[in-house]
Amino acid sequence: MGRLIALLILIIPGIVAAIGIKLMRDALFNEVSAIFNHLVLQFICGLIFFIVGLTFIGGFILHRDRKRNLTQ
Repeated sequence: MGRLIALLILIIPGIVAAIGIKLMRDALFNEVSAIFNHLVLQFICGLIFFIVGLTFIGGFILHRDRKRNLTQ
């Protein structure tokens, strides 16, 4: 059960990071999403989503490795 919860904790930020990548890609190809008015705003929100998702996943892995004494 614990592994399933850990998997779900990693899937949600992964989806957020993937949405961020999609928003940045769409902004580079001049495709404005329905939520955003400007391409710059869409790109910045996509970058924030990507950084938040990646940071959460990295922090989770670092916390797990420190807990198991795998880091120096």
